[in-house]
Parts: sequence; C-alpha cells; structure tokens
Amino acid sequence: MKKILLVEDDPFLIDIYQKKLKDSGFKVEVAKDGEKALEILKEKNFDLMLLDIVLPKIDGWKILEEIREMKKEKKDLEKMKILIWSNLGEKEDIKKGLSLGATSYLIKANFTPSEVVREIEKLLK
Repeated sequence: MKKILLVEDDPFLIDIYQKKLKDSGFKVEVAKDGEKALEILKEKNFDLMLLDIVLPKIDGWKILEEIREMKKEKKDLEKMKILIWSNLGEKEDIKKGLSLGATSYLIKANFTPSEVVREIEKLLK
C-alpha cells in the first residue's frame, strides 16, 4: 500500500482528501502545518507528499528547501514524489515549486478530488 503525507491546514479539505485517498487504496497521514510535516518526514517514509504552500508555522516553500537539506542525511527522501497542491497559480509560483524539487504542481481550484487522485496514481506508477 502506497503511503501519502497530506500537508494541508483546511479541516474541510483534509476530511475530503483523506477519505478520498483512503478509499482509493492509499495509507494517509496528515500534517496540519509545516512544522509537523517536517517532524513526520524525519521519522517516516512516504511514496508521495501532497503539499499545500500556504500553511501555518512553516510554509510549503520552506518545507521544500528543508527536504532538499534532509536528503543529504535521509536518502529515502530521494524516492518520494512531491505534488504541490495550492491555489498559488502564477507562473512564477509553479516555476519556483518545480525548481525547489516538486515533481508536479496542481492548482487546487482546477482539480476535483477524483482528478487529484488520478494525478497521484500517475505519479506513483
């Protein structure tokens, strides 16, 4: 079973996506802020991280920078796909996310939960 770390602070979206991902056969863990996400990543391995950018405590940009540093110590992070899932949809944001190591970038408003799951399944093939 593929493991996903959902990094999102909106309780409504957490509820919808956690259920949708579990129903699609994924094991899901949730981090409601950037600090928690980094703590979890130090302890556990995931196949994919679904990452929001606008988060409490530490934002998604900083998480991507920290992961880049953490990869030096924790080689398993090299294998983890990072799917940015944000409403920041400017070209500069997308370019920045991909340059910081994201595998893919989705604009939340443009995708239904089913479409997000399909994107995740494609990335994990």
